[in-house]
Amino acid sequence: MWDRVKNWRWAIAIAGLIVLGLGYSFWPEAQPVDLGEVTRGEMHVGITDDGVTRVHDLYTVTAPVTGHITRIELEVGDEVIASETVIATMTGLPSTPLDARNRAELQQAINASLAAERSAEAALELAQSDFARAEELAERGFLATARLEAQRTAARAREAELQRIRAETARLRATLAGHGSGDQSEGTSIAVRSPESGVVLRRLNESEGEVAMGTPLMEIGDPNQIEVVIDLLSREAVQVEPGAKVEISRWGGPDPLPGRVRLVEPFGRLKISALGIEEQRVNVIIDFAPDAAAQIAALGHGYQVDGTVILWEADDVLRVPVGALFRGPQGEWQVFTDDEGRAGLRNVMVGHINDEFAEVLDGLAEGDRVVLNPGRAIENGVRISERS
Repeated sequence: MWDRVKNWRWAIAIAGLIVLGLGYSFWPEAQPVDLGEVTRGEMHVGITDDGVTRVHDLYTVTAPVTGHITRIELEVGDEVIASETVIATMTGLPSTPLDARNRAELQQAINASLAAERSAEAALELAQSDFARAEELAERGFLATARLEAQRTAARAREAELQRIRAETARLRATLAGHGSGDQSEGTSIAVRSPESGVVLRRLNESEGEVAMGTPLMEIGDPNQIEVVIDLLSREAVQVEPGAKVEISRWGGPDPLPGRVRLVEPFGRLKISALGIEEQRVNVIIDFAPDAAAQIAALGHGYQVDGTVILWEADDVLRVPVGALFRGPQGEWQVFTDDEGRAGLRNVMVGHINDEFAEVLDGLAEGDRVVLNPGRAIENGVRISERS
């Protein structure tokens, strides 16, 4: 009898252990998650895009005349002084000798012009004689005033025609003298000087040779007067106002540089993105803050930077990591909180949002721990554990 009781006890104990083992094996494990915290601190919202630096006033020196220019010896980075530093020297192009045929044609043109000049002189003498007789008749009352004025006009017209022919003869003779002799004299030299003080940024034409009037030779600017140009989408640029704060980042230093928007250009331009999408872009001009002068000394013309225009900011904001937010069935913002080891679903009202945080208006308190980037396995009430 006693042995039977002992056997039943052992059987019950073994069955209990089996049930406990099966229950433990099928018990759901806690889901590992990353946790963040709802905190208070400063927050800002802005628009970020890439941009380039440039000197405030860029001067392009061009050839003042068509002619022969000497080699430009100034190097990039050399200092120049306005109206003093000579960039290069220019002279007129040498004349081209005429061949026998062109010389003969030019001489014939001169002879024809001389003949026309003699004919014009005779016509002028006749017109002046007629005018003198008309004046005598008018004084005696035998000629109307209108006829006298007509004679005077005819005499002046003959005189103007003679002057024109004489000028043409002089031009032809000068052409024959300059080209026919084969004179290779370059004439008077002209010194091309710097229009503004600064440094040489680029040499656009270095070698000696012939250049046309207006040919760009060099770019000059003051590297101490640097500004930033970022091009924003037109729908973003309309949110920016002159005077807005700007943070210049990715310029090469550890900390962002402060700046202010000076100008939002009043026109947009078409730009094709890297994906082939047509975009309307607007230039936003930014000035560095005066206290950033030491840092921007390392920047030059055409350096790439990133600029963030601050649209809104506050110093004391209740904020939640933006990675904890997701949309609910009705489009509302929701988060999962860590409620003593279990996921708790909460609706959250948020305000401003940036790349790191969202402003909490309702639904969370400072110090609450939230699940970051929750997966499909996270549901309301599910056991969770912080991932190590």
